[in-house]
Amino acid sequence: MNAFLGEFHPYLFIIAVGLTFMASYTALDMFSLIRSSDQNKRLLFIGGTLSMGIGVWVTNFIGLLTTNSTLFANYHIPLTILSIFIGVAFTGMAFFPLFGKEIKMSHLLAGSSLLTIAVFSIHIIGIYSMNVTIKYHFLLFAFSGLLMFAAFFFSFWILFSVRNFPTENQVWLKPVSSIILTAAIAEGHILLKKSTLFITDNNMVNSSAPDSLFFTYLVLFVSVLIMAGLIVSSTLISKQLATSDFNLKESIKEVKDITFALDQSSIVAITNSKGIITFVNDKFSEISKYCRDELIGQDHRILNSGYHSKDFFKDLWKTIGQGNVWHGEICNRAKDGGLYWVDTTIVPFLNSHGKPYQYVAIRTDISDRKRAEGHLKETMKENTDIKFALDQSSIVAFTDSRGKITSVNDKFCEISKYSREEIIGKDHNILNSGYHSRDFFKNLWKTIGEGKVWKGEIRNKAKDGTFYWVDTTIVPFLNEQGKPYQYLAIRNDITERKKTEEVLHRQDKLAAVGQLAAGVAHEIRNPLTSMKGYTEFLQLDEQDPERLEFLNIILDEIERVNTIVEDFMVLAKPKAVELEEKNVVPVIKNVVSLLEFEARKKNVRLMFNCNQEIIQIECDENRLKQVFLNFIKNGIEAMPNGGDLHVKTVIHENNVQISIQDTGVGIPKEKLKKLGEPFFTTKKNGNGLGLMVSFKIIESHNGKVFVESEPNKGTTFNILLPAKTA
Repeated sequence: MNAFLGEFHPYLFIIAVGLTFMASYTALDMFSLIRSSDQNKRLLFIGGTLSMGIGVWVTNFIGLLTTNSTLFANYHIPLTILSIFIGVAFTGMAFFPLFGKEIKMSHLLAGSSLLTIAVFSIHIIGIYSMNVTIKYHFLLFAFSGLLMFAAFFFSFWILFSVRNFPTENQVWLKPVSSIILTAAIAEGHILLKKSTLFITDNNMVNSSAPDSLFFTYLVLFVSVLIMAGLIVSSTLISKQLATSDFNLKESIKEVKDITFALDQSSIVAITNSKGIITFVNDKFSEISKYCRDELIGQDHRILNSGYHSKDFFKDLWKTIGQGNVWHGEICNRAKDGGLYWVDTTIVPFLNSHGKPYQYVAIRTDISDRKRAEGHLKETMKENTDIKFALDQSSIVAFTDSRGKITSVNDKFCEISKYSREEIIGKDHNILNSGYHSRDFFKNLWKTIGEGKVWKGEIRNKAKDGTFYWVDTTIVPFLNEQGKPYQYLAIRNDITERKKTEEVLHRQDKLAAVGQLAAGVAHEIRNPLTSMKGYTEFLQLDEQDPERLEFLNIILDEIERVNTIVEDFMVLAKPKAVELEEKNVVPVIKNVVSLLEFEARKKNVRLMFNCNQEIIQIECDENRLKQVFLNFIKNGIEAMPNGGDLHVKTVIHENNVQISIQDTGVGIPKEKLKKLGEPFFTTKKNGNGLGLMVSFKIIESHNGKVFVESEPNKGTTFNILLPAKTA
């Protein structure tokens, strides 16, 4: 067995190194495209891996060929092909970790180690394919591995840590990395070959060496193989560049289209980091009334309208100065002094240090909208003012098309005594006092149902049972079909006016009765006196009992007529009221005691209740007695079958209330309203003047009379008089 060292062919080794450089550069170019492209990543990775793997293999193959060509006499082609596949596989595994989003030191170490293993694998399998026995110099073998690992690591660090270098200096990265990789592969091959001892037998040594034609074909085959790989790689790169160019053209077209659309619809301006205007579009000049030459080189203070505060712009600059987008509405002043509003978005463009180097402001004219908003605010304020005035003066309610109450104001709740919760969702039947007929409301609904406004006076009933009058206007709101979808009812409280009208109406009647009474009383009083005198004269000489009875009847009727005449005289010529401070309790007791006998005769229990012994009032005692006598007698007469008659006195703040309550037949509602009118009475033999005179006497005492009655349950006369405070 002999060690063998053959001849060296340097030109072939130079070709091998050149081919390896070309393959390395092509591979790195493809790998760079993978990082900058979104398409064909898989094809680029496969092409780069094949190119790099074949580049490593060709240096080893041709390097061994240049050293000893006789060793290829028994060369095993399958092992060579296996070495190519194994080298390509390890090359692919070496570059795979280097394409993540973040490259760490561990990725660089792994890639360098796997590429070193690829070189070792191709070299060892290549040697074994020549069917020789080898021995290794371990130290040199290990040193060659470490040297290749260091070179590969340095090359990867340069290539895949480009963020450490300025952008303008990154052009040299691929060539330098390719040179380092090629030099590492070539030097590693030389050192590996030196660390390897080939041992062959004499037959192999003496075997005929392949002729030069074989070497030529072999080198040509390898060169063609490498060139084919480069052509394929170049084709992929060209395709990728064509795709990128097409995408770039499409992007440019899209940018132009977007710019055109933006110029047609928006106001665009670009400023530098100091806020100096560097570009404006036509719409900017159109709305600001400034030409481009007047705007370029200026800042936006040329448009300041004075509407916004300094803090407003301070906040704006703070926002965009921090690299954030600002959005808001700005009022600007045009060259002609006119104001206009723009909805503004300012986008900062940042440099590599994260600092803004320019700002793009995109604005939209919203002047019409702001004017509409201003008009709307004014209208809303007017509506608010009108609503406030309406709420302060009127009773307001909204109802839906079916008459269900949907909204009421405070005055509605105040006068009706109902809370909103109690009234919302109900209809106005809850306030029905029973005063108006069905036809009244039928006509009301017919009017507003036809979309017409209804006006009238309505008497309602509050929650506490009291009645109140409202002057009402109901306005229907119509939909597109002309049908009401809701109603607005505006009411004004006219309760006091109705009371005044009632008093005036009564006074008019009293005046008419007074005028009539003055004439009648004067004409019949003298004949009555004569009739009474002659009747009494006849009564003196009459002995016949039956005739005496007739004369007594005549005198009673004359007295009755005389009483009516006296009432007429009171109405016709009322006496001046002379009020004195009196204790009203004894006055009432005196009247009650006078009528107790008459009450017992008619089976009536007459009772007087008073919690106080002294209640001082300003009054005309005789006239008050006349009122009490009249009301109590009416109560007794209202109970033909007997019953209870209660006379009570109660103090209410500064008033004394005297109630005369019977359990008689009662008074119907329709007649209750006419009490106190001249010649209206509920009694068969009455003339209605008694109540009329009584009401007038109480009014002269600054008091009031309230009558409550329910058929078959009784009637209560409530007299309210001012009381003297201690």
